[in-house]
Amino acid sequence: MSRIDETKDFIPVRIAVLTVSDTRTAADDRSGDTLVERIAGAGHVLAARGIVSDERALIAAQLRDWIADAAVDVILTTGGTGLTGRDVTVEAHRDVYEKEIEAFGTVFTIVSMQKIGTSAVQSRACGGVAGGTYLFALPGSPGACRDAWDEILRWQLDIRHRPCNFVEIMPRLDEHLRRK
Repeated sequence: MSRIDETKDFIPVRIAVLTVSDTRTAADDRSGDTLVERIAGAGHVLAARGIVSDERALIAAQLRDWIADAAVDVILTTGGTGLTGRDVTVEAHRDVYEKEIEAFGTVFTIVSMQKIGTSAVQSRACGGVAGGTYLFALPGSPGACRDAWDEILRWQLDIRHRPCNFVEIMPRLDEHLRRK
C-alpha cells in the first residue's frame, strides 16, 4: 500500500531515459515518451534522453556515462528485456550493477500479472544500483512502462512515500566508496 506523507516536502529526482531498440527513432519512441511524460507529471527532472541499438556494449557504455554524471540520479531503460537473441539490456545492466534490486523484478511481475496474466513471465525487468545511481530496465511497451512507473517507481522515487522509498537512502548509496 502506498502512502504519501504530506508533511514532507517533495524532492525532484533527476532521471535519464534510454530507449534500447534497433528500430525506434525519436519520432516514434512511444515508450520513451510515456516515461518522459510521467517523469514531468510527477515533478521530476528529465536529466537526459537517448536511443541506442540492441548492443550490449553500447548499452553498458551509455549506462556508465550517465552513472558518472552527477546530474543523473536514476536511469530508466526501456526495451531489450525479453527473451530473443537481441534482448541484451538486462545483461548490460548487470555488467554495471554494484548491487541488484532483486525485488524490483518480482514486484514488476506481480503488477504485470494483474494486467497481462501469465505473459508476464516473458519479461526480465530488473533494477540495481551503481555509483550512487539507481538503474531500472523496463520492457519496451508503453503499457509496461506505465505499469512500472504508476505502480512502483512513482512511489519509490517520492521521498514522501511511506514507510520507505529509494530517495531517502540516495545519500548513502555510494558510502562504501568513501570508506578508507
